[in-house]
Amino acid sequence: MCRDVGRYNRLKKSYIEMGVKTLNFATPVDKILQSGTEHNSAQIVAWHSFATCSPGISSRYSEVYGHTEVPPAHEVRRNMNEHSDSPMPESRRFAPSAEFAARSVTDAQIYDDGQGGPDFWADQSRDLLHWHTPFTQTLDWTNAPFAKWFADGQLNVSYNCLDRHVAEGRGDRVALHWEGEPGDSRSITYAELTAEVKRAANVLTSLGIQASDRVAIYMPLIPEAIVAMLAVARIGAIHSVVFGGFSAESLRSRVDDAGAKLVITADGGYRKGNVFALKPVVDEALAADGGQATVTNVLVVRRGNNDIEWHEGRDLWWHDSVDSAPTEHVAQAFPAEQPLFILYTSGTTGKPKGILHTSGGYLTQAAFTHKHVFDLHPETDIYWCTADVGWITGHTYVVYGPLANGATQVIYEGTPDSPHPGRWWEIIEKYRVSILYTAPTAIRSFMKLGAEIPNTFDLSSLRLLGSVGEPINPEAWIWYRDVIGSGTTPIVDTWWQTETGAIMISALPGITTLKPGSAQVPIPGISLDVVDDDGVSLPNETAGLLVVTQPWPSMLRGIWGDDDRFRETYWEKFGDRYFAGDGARRDVDGDIWLLGRVDDVMNVSGHRLSTAEIESSLVANPMVAEAAVVGAADETTGQAVVAFVILRASEAGKLDPAEASAVLRKHVATQIGAIARPARVYIVAELPKTRSGKIMRRLLRDVAEGRDIGDTTTLTDQNVLNLINTQVN
Repeated sequence: MCRDVGRYNRLKKSYIEMGVKTLNFATPVDKILQSGTEHNSAQIVAWHSFATCSPGISSRYSEVYGHTEVPPAHEVRRNMNEHSDSPMPESRRFAPSAEFAARSVTDAQIYDDGQGGPDFWADQSRDLLHWHTPFTQTLDWTNAPFAKWFADGQLNVSYNCLDRHVAEGRGDRVALHWEGEPGDSRSITYAELTAEVKRAANVLTSLGIQASDRVAIYMPLIPEAIVAMLAVARIGAIHSVVFGGFSAESLRSRVDDAGAKLVITADGGYRKGNVFALKPVVDEALAADGGQATVTNVLVVRRGNNDIEWHEGRDLWWHDSVDSAPTEHVAQAFPAEQPLFILYTSGTTGKPKGILHTSGGYLTQAAFTHKHVFDLHPETDIYWCTADVGWITGHTYVVYGPLANGATQVIYEGTPDSPHPGRWWEIIEKYRVSILYTAPTAIRSFMKLGAEIPNTFDLSSLRLLGSVGEPINPEAWIWYRDVIGSGTTPIVDTWWQTETGAIMISALPGITTLKPGSAQVPIPGISLDVVDDDGVSLPNETAGLLVVTQPWPSMLRGIWGDDDRFRETYWEKFGDRYFAGDGARRDVDGDIWLLGRVDDVMNVSGHRLSTAEIESSLVANPMVAEAAVVGAADETTGQAVVAFVILRASEAGKLDPAEASAVLRKHVATQIGAIARPARVYIVAELPKTRSGKIMRRLLRDVAEGRDIGDTTTLTDQNVLNLINTQVN
């Protein structure tokens, strides 16, 4: 009998409700897999759940497989996928409760309204935003693929996020509940945030920053980071936020590419109980060749109290400059197509792309999706998106979407497990968070720790959960709902990109019957398709490429300084349709399942990393002759960076493989940032190449994931893989 009778009975009840009435749990899983349609995915999960719960079934498993360890659920699902040409058929469904649907901010009519295309977005923009000069033009696509939305209208993004709420009597509403990692905290009202942004805007103007100038922001997740972004936007300048974990070299390349006149940073920030330096990284970046070509000042927030060098005439303390600045500042109206920000993302060439977003269209879709996807009730909800502002999720769903909608939100400086593994749940309990938006990587990390930690906190305030950054596997989805959401809370699984600016695919929680693992349907007003390599639309249950077939308001307006690359990267393949670089398929119901990147870009913990950029970093080390990098499946991070490296003949033997691996992992972290540090570096004698000299990364991915090696007939030397396998194992 099951070790945990309660769990056994709950599982049994839930699987009966899903239609799993009969299943021989002594049947080995491979037999179930081979039985085709006789057993659906719920039955596979049922088998796994009961097997891990029941000693009897574990014993039966050992008779068949020779060991007692039941495979992890993700392996069961992966095996299922290998037996099928379609994604795991997911039979579990979760309709919105009557109470949730009745209180929803919208209803199913919005999907019909969304068929109106540009007119739909015009209605949303007029409803959600304040326009200083109302627009009469909606979409201008005459110079495709360079779109213009609401081009003859004028607005101020900062005014929409701040001043209007104060003017309409919401100045006393809390905008930000900020928690520092050491335990310090601040709650800032809309009136207070508006005053601080006005002061900062006056300082920027005094430093000579004008409309369309670029300002780099390199900061921890503290309120001043958000103030800086809104102050830059307020005066019509363009911010380029660089994640605080990136290296001096990465920062320098972004500052130089954008031509930034000002860098706003902090002395340091807190992470995992320690202060990590930021200002010294800025100093190093600006000391490099070309790094000081455009930067005239560095504005520094005191946060970590760590020792820093000071450059008189260039460096300024935030508290000396901003705290004493006047709070009178009139928000000037700018054209809807005024550039708002540049955000760099990985590209297949290794050189990061400066994705350009403008004001009116971006803010329209940011506000719309934040309101409708998260069913936002700003008068009562406490919202928390756990992203850093260095990523697009932090731009759209920490800064612009929530503040445009007048939301009250939580921001947290530290990591999920610092200063203790229950920190997030402690924060939710403290502020009575009702909406939580985070990444599958975090969810899987919490799964590993078990339910005991979150179960010690009161999470009953949560009424909606969200997932972002990568596809969430059904097991993590169910755990998230059952453990964090008390078994009742809806989950919106969102798909979008830095380039799209805002959510493109998601359920609407008061309308959609939810399906674990599927992003499901385009949001109203968005038109998508799944096509083959020739651009032909594919039927359901066929894998293909995801494209956006019509322009959308928050779409990127280009790659900074490189129109040709913009056309080639996103539009060359399918002409007038945007190619996302992701594989997808629709299931039998027409719901969309994302299948991952189809180019040489990895998704690690929800962050896109270029294999070419990491390979270039490795080869820049004098030890390395050649390198190949792949993304390998990882249970926690989605993908892990795995590198295969050939050392120069002069270096071979100086260090043992483990020492060389450690040196190279550190080298990448220093060159690019800790987020790009390879999980594993294998020192090999050769790399598998075709007769034309192309490295077969597909085969290296097989090695990294421990799979049987695929077709090797095109290799110059088929023994190379045997040698690599021997070295890896």
